[in-house]
Amino acid sequence: MTTDTDAAAAASAAALPDASLDPVMVEIVRGALRSIQGEMEALIERTAMSAFIREKKDFHAALFDPQGRVIATKSRPSSADLIAPILALYPADTMSAGDMYWYNDCYAASGAVSHSPDMVMIAPVFSGGQLVAFVQTWAHFADIGGMRPGSITPDCTEIFQEGIIVPPVRLAHQGRFNEDLLRVFTRNSRFPKALAGDMRATMASLRLGERRIEELAQRFGSAQLVAVFSQLIERTRAVLRARFRALVPDGVYRFTDIVDSDGHGSGPVKIRWKLEVTPDRVVMDATESDDQVRGPINYLMSRTEPAMAFGSYLLADSREYSLNAGALTLFDEVRLREGSILRPRFPAALGQRGVTRMRNTAAYLGLLGMATRGHAPASHSAYVLWNVRGRDAEGEPFVLSDGVAVGWGARPHADGHDAVYLISQENYPVEFIENSYPLRVRSYGINPDTGGPGRWRGGCGVVREFEILTDEATVSVRLDTIKNPPWGVAGGRCAGVGRCVVNPGRADERELPPLSDGNVVRRGDVVRLQTGGGGGWGHPFDREPERVLEDVLNGFVSRVSATADYGVALTPAGDRIDVAGTERLRSERPATKFFHRHEYMEELQ
Repeated sequence: MTTDTDAAAAASAAALPDASLDPVMVEIVRGALRSIQGEMEALIERTAMSAFIREKKDFHAALFDPQGRVIATKSRPSSADLIAPILALYPADTMSAGDMYWYNDCYAASGAVSHSPDMVMIAPVFSGGQLVAFVQTWAHFADIGGMRPGSITPDCTEIFQEGIIVPPVRLAHQGRFNEDLLRVFTRNSRFPKALAGDMRATMASLRLGERRIEELAQRFGSAQLVAVFSQLIERTRAVLRARFRALVPDGVYRFTDIVDSDGHGSGPVKIRWKLEVTPDRVVMDATESDDQVRGPINYLMSRTEPAMAFGSYLLADSREYSLNAGALTLFDEVRLREGSILRPRFPAALGQRGVTRMRNTAAYLGLLGMATRGHAPASHSAYVLWNVRGRDAEGEPFVLSDGVAVGWGARPHADGHDAVYLISQENYPVEFIENSYPLRVRSYGINPDTGGPGRWRGGCGVVREFEILTDEATVSVRLDTIKNPPWGVAGGRCAGVGRCVVNPGRADERELPPLSDGNVVRRGDVVRLQTGGGGGWGHPFDREPERVLEDVLNGFVSRVSATADYGVALTPAGDRIDVAGTERLRSERPATKFFHRHEYMEELQ
């Protein structure tokens, strides 16, 4: 979709010296970069050994220009500055063809990578002796040592407990690998064979990316290719600034979102953002956010993350422009406070930073909602993590690390997405779980009534129930947005929340703390995990009764909710609309709130 602001931005970009480049060639290169990135990711998916990479798809590949500016990134908008930690120690003029670099050190990377299981691999690409690009991969490794199998656990209170820390290092020089480094790394894992296989997969992906970039350089020439990279960045810069200015009027906007708890006695933890927009400057300020906490929900956020996240949102409907380093000029300044929840000091634990990251993203949407008077999506639940650890029938240790889907917020024009883990990631198929672990999946489906009621319904979470088939195991769980459910917009209601219950309906039923570990389960126990949904958008009484009926028939909304929340009466059989009853129910319309939040959240807003 091309808009008037896009046309103005394109005219601005055309005024640059690089506008002399053949526009057909520029588009060919842009498409080739996306293709290279996809091919690199496909190689990781097909060759990695651990389930979290191979099945869950928790990995990413990206491409960067010779200055370390991102030129192709798809699903990870926070990966704009992954090359900077390497260039700080290894200047570009000291690099050679065949080099490879590696790290997972969050603090040394200043938040470019934000928890230890994510291993970053980087290689420079040379053509004719000239550095033309960098290729990069990262993947979430299942076990890198630490306090418990799976490495990250709600029990951690410092980053040393979350596994081995690899500072930025040169893993290979001129094609010769440092095998000693790799031996140290694999020795720190409880599952060294899988770890070694994952390392080989990510390194092979880099070599593939190198070859493909070299082929582009040979086809178009190194100088021309690098010039295209700059042109693509400038095009994105121009269109994003134009789109942002068209969407967000001058003013000062504030929004607060809340993490329930850190699992160690702290909470609620408030994330406070202020967006200041003037004709000359745009500033994002999170300095009023709460202090860092003892538990592992601290989020060491890169200063490039807000701009890349807003850029991803602004380009969501675009086929003409790609997200790249051009987004980084959206904000003239990003203010963070050292020692806060978004900028913790070393050695604060970071392993469960995902809940804070998701609430931070919701706060961005809240800012946009404030600036546009509701023309932004409602809030979403934080994706759920749970681990099951123990020994199988042969006595071999196992760890199932799983991320479970939630519902996302409704939009001003459509329902929220149901059952989404993360944008590019997938669930574990039932057959995979039962063939790989001593578990039996008893049920898996939509968690009804978790989508916030609205003119557009919030997305629903899921119910996943499994039976333990080994003598004893431990379960960890990470749930959030329970005390502070995802908010609705423009009259839309809050979402429903999740919970984790052992042996539901039995005499020994117990509910697990939402951020906890070391929960012992035994053979025959049943664990039911229920995840939350997204907030609604618009008043529920404005939703067509036919849509409500369809949701009831498909298991997304209960008959009780249809009546109580949407004002839709159904016939006794529940398969048709009671028109007269619906008219009576809707004759008394409940009041509308701009943001519909939990009462406790209202006090803190």
